[in-house]
Amino acid sequence: MLVQEIYDNLKEKFPEAVLEFIGTATGDPSTVVDAGQIYNICKYLRDQDGLEFDYLALLSGMDYKDKFGTVYHLYSLKYKHRFVIKTYLPKEDPSLPSVERIWKTANWHEREAYDMFGIKFENHPNMIRILCPYDWEGYPLRKDYVGQETYHGVRIPV
Repeated sequence: MLVQEIYDNLKEKFPEAVLEFIGTATGDPSTVVDAGQIYNICKYLRDQDGLEFDYLALLSGMDYKDKFGTVYHLYSLKYKHRFVIKTYLPKEDPSLPSVERIWKTANWHEREAYDMFGIKFENHPNMIRILCPYDWEGYPLRKDYVGQETYHGVRIPV
């Protein structure tokens, strides 16, 4: 199935939540969806006959300077088709529903996006840091991140 066909299917099912199709000369084409509907859209993509996206290959956080985002790379093992979904989130208190109940691989991906960008995933079973120490200050992949000078009395080289 072509990416445009998958987009059209989603747009018909979720007309208010599917916001934009981004075709690109480089990289994968993607579809921007409303962050509040990400769980429902992902569940539909996994469960719908003919789509059956049963594998979340990657979920990443993004800092676009004026907003945050998440990018979901999906794959159907049965049909061998790929699809990319993006969401945009406000800089202040970025959060969206977790997809961990749909794809267990989202567990660590969502924790990494939280740890590096501060994006919270509602209803995640263990929303704690995964790469940095639990008491680390800030989110290292934010464009405005200023690193700590010391950690527990130890100087951190810049």
